Amino acid sequence: MPRIEDSLLRPEVWRAADGSVGRLITVKPGMCGHNSLFVGQVGDWTWETVSEVCGTDAFNAVNDQGLPTYLSFYYFRVRSGGQLHPGALTFGDRIETTSRVFGYGSESVLTLHRIRRVPPGSETKPEQGLDPEEFFAARQPDCLYVQNFNRWVTRSHAGSNEGLITSAPADFRHAHLPRLPATHSPRAAYGSARARQTFHDPQDPDWEELVAGEEVEYPIDITRDINGVGLLYFASYFSIIDGALLKMWRNQGRSDRRFLDRTVLDHQLCYLGNADADSVLRIRLRSWRRRDDPAEERWNAVVEDAASGRCLAVCTLHVRLEGSNAAAQ
Repeated sequence: MPRIEDSLLRPEVWRAADGSVGRLITVKPGMCGHNSLFVGQVGDWTWETVSEVCGTDAFNAVNDQGLPTYLSFYYFRVRSGGQLHPGALTFGDRIETTSRVFGYGSESVLTLHRIRRVPPGSETKPEQGLDPEEFFAARQPDCLYVQNFNRWVTRSHAGSNEGLITSAPADFRHAHLPRLPATHSPRAAYGSARARQTFHDPQDPDWEELVAGEEVEYPIDITRDINGVGLLYFASYFSIIDGALLKMWRNQGRSDRRFLDRTVLDHQLCYLGNADADSVLRIRLRSWRRRDDPAEERWNAVVEDAASGRCLAVCTLHVRLEGSNAAAQ
């Protein structure tokens, strides 16, 4: 029986000259698909990279009172360079990821990731890391880019996921981290989304509204939505929202196959709160279509706690529908 190379089974990890963390990885079944597995994997890379660069164990972090503190996701953005998108990754793909951490003070941190397929025979460890200008202004068509803005939080009340408060680990080092120019800060984007409850400008004349307002209720599923420390798992927000968007899609008489075949060009999600395991969520939905290209749409979801009305998340997707006739069913 031929021997499988160790590098195919285990990721190779290194540090680039600019402090970025590089990885060569084989895409496995638990990392891909039409679900939240990919974003969950990126979240793990974020925690690993922050642990490596900032001298703290994000998986076992405690604050100066000895209480557990978690590197929570506040803003998650996935952008396609044009050719590679999350739905295109499949079993056995070899990918190179480059992850770089930027400082935002003692309680927050921002991590950029670049992901690309590695052509056979070209698996090297490049010394160059990730220039943020590439991420924001010069994305490569064969790459996928992810931006994570995280805050350290702890529970303010034992046994409750409401009212989480900021609290960094006692050993979190951040003074050495590079800073992004103010123009690249995510704060303007998620601040506007929080106020308008969308990342899309509803007044943009290039887009016409398709769905003005639908609502879906979702009781939290304790068998899949709650993570190992009792919080609503950050990646579950993606699958919960996708399920609601699928209902909106079906209500337009569209097929499941075309929903799966969509290309997600840009996916922005701002987390504003967490929920207890017995909560029921209300998801408010809208969508728009580009006037001069009906194959492009933007979908919006606002996640609320149904009982209190408390806003938990705002999400907007920019998608391209596959096929020559975007109106076909």
